Amino acid sequence: MAHIVVISNWKLLPPFGCLLKKSTNRVVRSRRHTVVCRRPYTQLQGFLSVQFFSHLQSRTACSFSTQNDLLSICLSRQGDPDQMTPPQERLQGRNHDWKHLFNRDVISMPDKWEYPWYACWDLAFHMLPFAKIDPAFAKEQLLLFLREWYMHPNGQIPAYEFAFGDVNPPVHAWAVWRVFKMEAPRTQRDRGFLARCFQKLLLNFNWWVNRKDPDGKNIFAGGFLGLDNIGVFDRSKPLPAGGSLEQADGTAWMAFFCVVMLDIALELALTDPVYEDMASKFFEHFVAIAEAMNSFGDGKGLWNEEDGFYYDHLTREGQGSQPMRIRSVVGLVPLFSVLVLEDSVLKRLPDFHKRLKWFLANRPELQSQISMFESSADATDSCTPLVAGTHYLLAIPSRERLERVLKYVLDEKEFLSEYGLRSLSKVHEEKPFHMDFDGEAYTLKYTPGESNTYLFGGNSNWRGPIWFPIAYLLIESLERYDFYYGDSFQVECPVGSGKMMNLKEVSKELSRRLTRLFTPDEETGHRPCHRGAAQYRDDPHWKDLVLFYEFFHGDSGHGCGASHQTGWTALVSRCLDKVAAGT
Repeated sequence: MAHIVVISNWKLLPPFGCLLKKSTNRVVRSRRHTVVCRRPYTQLQGFLSVQFFSHLQSRTACSFSTQNDLLSICLSRQGDPDQMTPPQERLQGRNHDWKHLFNRDVISMPDKWEYPWYACWDLAFHMLPFAKIDPAFAKEQLLLFLREWYMHPNGQIPAYEFAFGDVNPPVHAWAVWRVFKMEAPRTQRDRGFLARCFQKLLLNFNWWVNRKDPDGKNIFAGGFLGLDNIGVFDRSKPLPAGGSLEQADGTAWMAFFCVVMLDIALELALTDPVYEDMASKFFEHFVAIAEAMNSFGDGKGLWNEEDGFYYDHLTREGQGSQPMRIRSVVGLVPLFSVLVLEDSVLKRLPDFHKRLKWFLANRPELQSQISMFESSADATDSCTPLVAGTHYLLAIPSRERLERVLKYVLDEKEFLSEYGLRSLSKVHEEKPFHMDFDGEAYTLKYTPGESNTYLFGGNSNWRGPIWFPIAYLLIESLERYDFYYGDSFQVECPVGSGKMMNLKEVSKELSRRLTRLFTPDEETGHRPCHRGAAQYRDDPHWKDLVLFYEFFHGDSGHGCGASHQTGWTALVSRCLDKVAAGT
């Protein structure tokens, strides 16, 4: 694996500097601007010097967040040969049903200082920055978690070391697809890697369908799904008053999983027609999930027409289904499931195209989940997609619903922060969400910084702060919507500014706001992520150091949680790429 070292403006101080002052400081000076550091970035244009250094450090630190991981569940149950025999309770203890698991690999960690253990959904996001500095390692990591000594025989991917059986968002397929596309130009990509991952991801998809859709109605649960305390109660445990929770994000994550698997199947089918059958399967499964999410129950599904937003629904016996009217990123996950089927691709896949046409002709009740745009090569209308022909848009929200949700996203009194995207709408600061369960009150309030509850240990907070993974997925999704709608779809950004943008421009604006977290203010010189600490502004030994925190204050932008989370927070390098390139 390639390692890149960045050394800022520091030198060894006494007593060590006295012993090795000349030789060590000479090495430091020679390494500070080494060609090894700069080589991957020589073709990048448009960076300010401070942005360049943030970009460089974010990717460099990914390498420092790897470590050797050795763990055998079978051996740990037996205990050490020279020690006392473990108690019988260990045989039924934590992770006891993962007896097959054997880890002996170098793995990317969320943060070796505070989280020195792997977390699979974190790792999926890590691999996008890694794909730019060491694509071979990125592919190896994604394949590793699909191998039989990691993946459970039932198809579940291990969540994290302290509870392999927990449930995190199914983003592994998305990471595989993105790394495949980022590694090389189209004609040079590693199709063998993509096919190997696809086969094992089929097992994981089936695990989700069989375990997390208990009633077979394409409405999925899943627990906390990586968003920790975002609910008014712990969504990973039985509900306080019984019943069930129909999760807007759980269902939308499965739709997202579907469109990614469909995209992969279509790519593989271009050289192997066998995959056209799988493409048809994922196309129809996505439409079924989208239809359930938009229409089940009272005909509105998990969509709330009054508010114009997607909510979790609480169902209790004798009381029907009740929307949990919390405006959080739970209701934004449905926007991630978007795919444009291009005419140029469909013409090369006759069996899939034939099945698509049959489906549209014979399943009229599901046609509302598919948008179709016809264009011609000589069309000049601004609504025309970028390529001539017939295009199909697969997405959960209709155009009208997408527009309504984006009014919340782009409102600075709701989700839009000066530094990115809040995880909970700021409206809940003055209007907390309240719910009573059999006389016990539950409250959820906008909390932009560190957590004020003990849910999930209290060291994580999704009730207002800015988190990179969700913001980045939204940025990519807006780019795909723009590919279909083009300049025909424009929104006010920010709301109330009078400035209209197409969705590609909105995605760039979100990227720009996220990069502000690490860019020194022109007047004060402070980077928002450093909470105004003079040491990081004035001290020559510290001023070039950028800390990539786990999450960030929803209003001020200062860093919260783990301070070396150059796992998914390294996604800022992708945002800097987009800002610098103007795309």
